[in-house]
Amino acid sequence: MKLQIFTQLNHSQKSAFAVVFVILLPPFFPNLFQPLGRASPSTFSEWNAPRPMHEALLEGALQRQTSVELQTSLWSPLAFQGWKPCTERPKSPSLPEKSRGYIQVFLDGGLNQQKMGVCDAVAVAKILNATLVIPHFEVNPVWQDSSSFEDIFDVNHFIDVLRDEVSIVKELPSDYSWSTREYYGTGIRATRIKTAPVQATADWYIENVLPVLQSYGIAAIAPFSHRLTFNNLPSDIQRLRCKVNFEALVFVPHIRELGEAIVHRLRHSSFVNQAEVKDIPLEETHMFGKQQKRKFVVLHLRFDKDMAAHSACDFGGGKAEKLALAKYRQVLWQGRVLKTQYTDEELRSQGRCPLTPEEIGLLLAALGFNNRTRLYLASHKVYGGEARLATLSKLFPLMEDKKSLVSTEELAKVNGKASLLAAVDYYVSVHSDIFISASPGNMHNALVAHRAYMNLKTIRPSMGLLGNLFQNKSVSWAEFQRAVLDGHKNRQGQIRLRKEKQSIYTYPAPDCMCRA
Repeated sequence: MKLQIFTQLNHSQKSAFAVVFVILLPPFFPNLFQPLGRASPSTFSEWNAPRPMHEALLEGALQRQTSVELQTSLWSPLAFQGWKPCTERPKSPSLPEKSRGYIQVFLDGGLNQQKMGVCDAVAVAKILNATLVIPHFEVNPVWQDSSSFEDIFDVNHFIDVLRDEVSIVKELPSDYSWSTREYYGTGIRATRIKTAPVQATADWYIENVLPVLQSYGIAAIAPFSHRLTFNNLPSDIQRLRCKVNFEALVFVPHIRELGEAIVHRLRHSSFVNQAEVKDIPLEETHMFGKQQKRKFVVLHLRFDKDMAAHSACDFGGGKAEKLALAKYRQVLWQGRVLKTQYTDEELRSQGRCPLTPEEIGLLLAALGFNNRTRLYLASHKVYGGEARLATLSKLFPLMEDKKSLVSTEELAKVNGKASLLAAVDYYVSVHSDIFISASPGNMHNALVAHRAYMNLKTIRPSMGLLGNLFQNKSVSWAEFQRAVLDGHKNRQGQIRLRKEKQSIYTYPAPDCMCRA
């Protein structure tokens, strides 16, 4: 009996020792368990930085020597192109004698999609001779941001700039206080218009919305995003959309102040210790005004997990990453991503893969940006985090972002709010010497348009060219750079006239601009 008890105790001790051994072994011998971790198609693989996909090009980029001639050409501002902004106020007020009623719109999407919706809402109110209620912004389903119009844009400025053209009110009078988002979410309502087609014409609004205004004095349009055509509209309506976009919609003061502080610190922080720069109050950033200004470039890096998954491209993380992104893609889009029928090579050849931080870094290096370039990173959440940014940081050690330039206290009003953070990045981007985006999207399009309107240098990556170059594993650094420079000579902010069906929010000429 004693022998049996001793044997049971001995067995329990052995089991306990085995459990402790398994718990303690990974911290002391992490490499032993790494293959298992990488093989798992979980979010854990996202944070394991893959090896550089273009090691030979990276080596050439790190050893690059940039000529003075190339630097001078790169940083030179755009020459005048013969176009100027053209959104003057009418010579006399053009408000109707009597408003036909109130227009409400409910806007979804991110910051730049909502901006486009606001411009369209003003235009529709003008078409119908109606009064616009300050648009309602829906909670962003991706970032869970509940920021309102008033949280982002200066409402008084908005109303004042447009006062001679469109009647705008901050809220409905008491007689219509029942017309709320909650009211329209609980049943079918006669005053709600939910059948507006994408790219609806002015005639459609006159035929379908005006009768509702005349019957009830109010019409609520939802959904409203992309619900007004770019074609066959009177020139004064097109001009009004431009005026809203570039003049009426300005950010609230605290966003502008934060953006201005970042711009100042980017231009002058070489003269002051970086830690000290963050401690300088916003109101004292003018102290650098008399010092020599440094130039800087803004990189909008759109490389979040949603984009990586939706692209169906290979980003060098091996089977684990492919499995993790495929699983994530299935959860979000449930087999509706048509790109999955193409191979990675086909997608890259067509320019349909977003540039990774490594690839955009190689592009910047080939264009002539050197390791002394002040680079501001405008992005929300980068897929893979700091590990994925390591190569870009190596190429551009002076890379900054909001967190590196601004204190926690200064960020308090915008932190955790995607639209406000995007607004700060937008402000900095508009005021940079050069802007470049890693891939197309609403932010890219909005800034391409705004900077064209202001005649500022904006580099548009040639996605097809780069896709083919990066697939050529035998291309040398010299060949790569030569091809990049040749392929981007006419992609640096040259005015492109809008064609039929193209967006006025990407191509501001000729609708928003006049021949000088």
